Amino acid sequence: MKRIAVEEHFSTREHMAALRSIVEQTYPVPSVLQEEKDLQREVAWLDVSVPGSQPGLGEVRRNKLLDWGAGRLKDMDEAGIDIQILSLVSPGIQVFDAAAATAMAKKINNELFELTRQHPNRFSGMATLAPQDPKEAAAELKRSVKELGFKGGLINSHTKGEYLDDKKYWGILEAAEQLDVPIYIHPRGPSPEMIKPFLAYPALSSAILGFCAEVSLHALRMIFGGVFDTFPKLKIILGHLGEALPYWMWRIDNHWLRGPGGKRLKRKPSEYIRDNFFITTSGMCWYPALLCASLALGTDKILFACDYPMESAQETASFMASAPIAEADKEKIFYLNAEKLFGL
Repeated sequence: MKRIAVEEHFSTREHMAALRSIVEQTYPVPSVLQEEKDLQREVAWLDVSVPGSQPGLGEVRRNKLLDWGAGRLKDMDEAGIDIQILSLVSPGIQVFDAAAATAMAKKINNELFELTRQHPNRFSGMATLAPQDPKEAAAELKRSVKELGFKGGLINSHTKGEYLDDKKYWGILEAAEQLDVPIYIHPRGPSPEMIKPFLAYPALSSAILGFCAEVSLHALRMIFGGVFDTFPKLKIILGHLGEALPYWMWRIDNHWLRGPGGKRLKRKPSEYIRDNFFITTSGMCWYPALLCASLALGTDKILFACDYPMESAQETASFMASAPIAEADKEKIFYLNAEKLFGL
């Protein structure tokens, strides 16, 4: 059975060096000291010497992120993965100033395009975008799709504490809808105004809870902000089996109907989640969560993803292959849904 993994990450040496400059406090972050500390924590995986990183793990991830050739293809073959849809690793370029981020986005997208040309049957791409300059980000999404053949764009949740429900970013969403390509909202650490309660136990700020809290909030802000009433054909992808939203859908609707939100949206929140969102299996190898998501959204809305190299491709592939669901549903999740959504 074919396997298309849709959230698989890479980096470049220039990008890695720019992120490392934040860790080493040599990049001029235009913010208060607390945000600098948050950014250092967010990119701690860059170096095993940074407090909070796991011994040896940072180096392995770093090497795999930079390996665009034989090593990556070997890992794909061992996990039975036919195609990776590649995206720049979080926090991407959203931690830099607008001009630097915009220039870096174009360069990274050009480099990724060259890789996809070398291995057209194994790799495709999601455009790196710099929302710091929304007009340029929309233009870069159009260029990446029309000229480079990319399948959508990826945004690492908040941009300096701001979300896509802010109308200044709607040009990006309009472009995605017009191009008929999805936007992947990928996790990063909670925004500066949100992160403080997590830091009593810093592990909570990332994959254990912070990523899910950040992205589920982002998605609901978009819904309650009327994004999908304005852009009804916009498609959004969320990882980790929907960042818990499939589990909460009934409760969200129930309390929305009781409150003032019911007077402002054209439909129930769950309807936007079902109609405008796709979710992936990245980093969530647990059958109760998969079955919940399948019942809530249907298997037509679930995509296979490994979150390589942050998670094990072999573990994720084995999890999906042995899932207690029909073979026809496995085919949808493993590749049919991705072929349809991305036009592969």
